[in-house]
Amino acid sequence: MARGGQGLARVAVVVRAGAAPLWWLGAIAAGIGVVPSGVTGRRIGVLAGAVLFVVAAGAVAWARRDRYLASARGAARAGKHDVLQDRAVTLRAWRRGHRWRLLLAFAAALGSSFAVPAAGGLLLAGLATGLHLKAAWLGRRELATGRLFWVRVDRLSARGGSPAGKRVAGYRVTGIGAGDAGPGGGRR
Repeated sequence: MARGGQGLARVAVVVRAGAAPLWWLGAIAAGIGVVPSGVTGRRIGVLAGAVLFVVAAGAVAWARRDRYLASARGAARAGKHDVLQDRAVTLRAWRRGHRWRLLLAFAAALGSSFAVPAAGGLLLAGLATGLHLKAAWLGRRELATGRLFWVRVDRLSARGGSPAGKRVAGYRVTGIGAGDAGPGGGRR
C-alpha cells in the first residue's frame, strides 16, 4: 500500500463471515444427527437442541456489544491512501483462516448426536443466527450514524482475530456509500 495506507475490512462483513458456513454445517449435522436415537432419545435431543439454538443465538448476538460501541466511538476517518477490502476477499480470507475450526465444530456436532441427537447441529445453527443478528445490529448502527465501520486487516490476521478483540484499538470510518457491501455486511 502506497504512502502509509492500511488495508481495511468491513466490521459487519467480518462478523457475518462465519454465519453461512456455520448455518449449513449445523443444518447438515442436525439432519444427520436425528438418525441415531442416541442416549437421550430423539425427542429430548431435539428439544435440548432447540433450547441451545435460542440460547446460543441470544448470547452471540449480545456478546461484546460494548467493545464494538467503544471502538466505534473512538473511530478515526479513513485516510486517502487506505485500501478498502472487497466483501468477497474478506469472506474468503476469514473462511480460509477458520476452516479447521469449522471442520472440528462440525465433527463435534456429529459426534455429540450419538449422545444427544441433533443438539450439536442446532447449537451451530444458533451460533450462525447470532452472528447474523449481530451483523444486522451493526448495520442499524451504521445507518443511524451515517458511517461505515472498518477495521485494519493486520489486526485481524493473528489467529483469527475478532473485530472486537484486544488488538483492535479503534475502527476507521467512511461514508455510507463506500465499499461493495451494504450496511450490515450484506451484498449491495
